[in-house]
Amino acid sequence: MDETTLPLTELLATDLDDGFTELVRTQAGTVRSVLLRLSGSARDADDLGQETFLRAYSALRDYPPERRGQLQPRAWLLTIAANVWRNHVRTLSRRPGVADGVEVTAIELPDRSPGPEQLALDGARRARLVAALSGLPDHHRLPVVLRHIGELSYQEVAGILDCPVGTVKAQVSRGLAALRAEPGLAADRGTHGAAGPGTASAETKTKTKTKAAHEAARTERKEATG
Repeated sequence: MDETTLPLTELLATDLDDGFTELVRTQAGTVRSVLLRLSGSARDADDLGQETFLRAYSALRDYPPERRGQLQPRAWLLTIAANVWRNHVRTLSRRPGVADGVEVTAIELPDRSPGPEQLALDGARRARLVAALSGLPDHHRLPVVLRHIGELSYQEVAGILDCPVGTVKAQVSRGLAALRAEPGLAADRGTHGAAGPGTASAETKTKTKTKAAHEAARTERKEATG
């Protein structure tokens, strides 16, 4: 939950200009991070972020104080940011030859084995993660980014996407599964797994010796009871 929600919403309700300044100060980083992962361009993220806050201020001016005081700032702003990004995508789709890429510095993939955020320690691994995320379809990329970069709850993401929570969970799960299944990332995961070839070989030898010892003991017991 956003720790600044209560004082920020009170400030928005009583003094819009001061409240909006605080809103920008506390939420601009999150909004930019989400837009950066979605758009793949620092320049686009800055432009889309400015448009997001312009739309937010315009909306807030039309809200009565009671409504401003009931906002969930992060989820509300990311709803606007998601719509701004989707409009941007629709505009780009009408421009042939525009490349689509995503810049990623870290993304949390909940898994017991090493995730992409651990593997993206050098340029080559980071490039593979960038390619994998940029290859996700929008209906998977957006929920993954909102959930793991925007740090929203499934309920909040469902509200932004206007769909059931179960649908969001499925989309996020499939998006993360697609990232884990990416050949380049899978190869890195295998290299950095908990047990390498040498370990597996030693475990096999130990099991073989143990089995042989048990068989020898059974043979001795049979001969002794003859």
